[in-house]
Amino acid sequence: MPGTRRNGLLALGGIALAAVLAVVGHLVVNDDLDPWSLTVSDFAVSDRGGVIDVAMALLAAATAVLIPALRRTGSGSNPARPGGDGRRLRVAGFFLAAWTAGLATAAVVPTNEPGLPMDTAAYLHRYASVIAFLALPVAGWLLAGQLGGRAAGWLRALTLASLLLAGAMVWSAYPGDRMLLGLVERLLIVAEVALLCVVAATLVHPPGSRLAGAARRSATAARPLT
Repeated sequence: MPGTRRNGLLALGGIALAAVLAVVGHLVVNDDLDPWSLTVSDFAVSDRGGVIDVAMALLAAATAVLIPALRRTGSGSNPARPGGDGRRLRVAGFFLAAWTAGLATAAVVPTNEPGLPMDTAAYLHRYASVIAFLALPVAGWLLAGQLGGRAAGWLRALTLASLLLAGAMVWSAYPGDRMLLGLVERLLIVAEVALLCVVAATLVHPPGSRLAGAARRSATAARPLT
């Protein structure tokens, strides 16, 4: 479906731009910040309203673009999984919306400066981030059964990787005395962004469309010349 493919392309473009901005944001920070132990939010608050905040908002917008496209696949319009489980898609859409809202909130509401006591805004930022980090893997697992093909394997693998990294991040933040907290968080972000890329790419090139194209080519090749 052209609209679904367009949404997938828009999402991929938004994700790519967000990744570039996030890298730039790390390079332009003037403070002597340690990416191994400090989180992305710690970098963002030192450049409030800078490119890292924009990258987070852009990533949330890219996910929002995916939600209506995935909803259309539940109507049977996606050749990848005709007649798919609409209820599963609705639940997955809910968790994608939770990731989107959590990420957007974290972009707008800053955490505290490193080393300072947490205030109300910092707690809101923290719990919005936790909701986002946990909601996306759940959505990925649900979508694996709907999108099918090789995407299903990638989504399940990235979901498990995300949950393991989230557990490692919790350990580092509390009993681990923030050991390599920044590194673990960045690995978690890479895994979850990769999950989003798989979803968007599958909407651009659904497995069923490739199979249908191959069938048409085979039929054309087998047609007798007249």
